[in-house]
Amino acid sequence: MKNLFNISGKIAVVTGGSRGIGAMIAAGYVENGVKTYICSRNIEQAEETAKILSEKGICIALQADLATSEGIEKFVTEISDREEKIDILVNNAGAVWAAPIDDFPESGWDKVMDINVKSVFFLTQKFLPLLRAAATDKNLARIINIASVDGLSVPRFETYSYSASKAAVIHMTKVLAKRLARDKITVNAIAPGAFPSEMTKVVLQDHKQMMLDQVPLGRIGEAEDMAAAAIYLACPASSYVTGITLTVDGGWASTM
Repeated sequence: MKNLFNISGKIAVVTGGSRGIGAMIAAGYVENGVKTYICSRNIEQAEETAKILSEKGICIALQADLATSEGIEKFVTEISDREEKIDILVNNAGAVWAAPIDDFPESGWDKVMDINVKSVFFLTQKFLPLLRAAATDKNLARIINIASVDGLSVPRFETYSYSASKAAVIHMTKVLAKRLARDKITVNAIAPGAFPSEMTKVVLQDHKQMMLDQVPLGRIGEAEDMAAAAIYLACPASSYVTGITLTVDGGWASTM
C-alpha cells in the first residue's frame, strides 16, 4: 500500500511544460523522481524552467512547435533518440482565442483546434511505440490529456473554439482509452478550473472576484492541486482508472 503513489524512476513528457499548468505538473513529477522532458515553442523559456526544476531532479527542455505535423515528428524523433520508452505522456500544450461571435475569425478557430485537438491525437499516435515499450501488466503506461471545465460547462467569455476543443478532448480521451486498453495504456483527462497561467492572466486580473464567486471552495487553484492530480493519474493507485475526466476546480463545474 505504501507504494501506491510512487512514480519514481519513470520517464515523462509534458508538452507546454515551461509555464502554467504544464510547469506545475512537471514540477510535481521532477520532485517525485520522474525524469521529465518539457517542451515549448520558446526554447529559452523552456530552458529557464528546466534549470529551476533540475535543482530537485531531472528536467530536460526541448523546443517544439506542435501545431504542425513536421513539428510533432521532429519532437518525437528527438525523444526517441534519447529514450527507448516513455511511461507518461501529458498532452498539455494549448491555445485560446476570444472574440465576439460576429467577429470570430477562421484563423482563431483553426489555430485552437490544431493545437488543442489535432496535435493531441497525432502526438499520441507518434508516441505510441515508446509508450507500448514501457507498458506491462503491472506497470501501465499513462496518457493524460489536459482539458478544461470550459469543455464541461458553458463559459462566460466568447471563446468558442476553445470550449469546443476542450469538449472534443474529453470525448477523445474516452475513445482513446477504449482502444489503448489492450496495449496496457490508460488514457485520462484533467479538467482544470481557475489556475494562474498566461492563458488566464488577463481574466484573473480583471475578473478574479467573479471567478472566485463561482468556486465553492473559494480560492484559485494552486500548483500542488494540479501536481497531485497528475501524479495520481500516473501512479499505481490509478491502475484501474481509464477514460475519465478528473475535474480539479474547487467545485466549479458541479455548480454550473
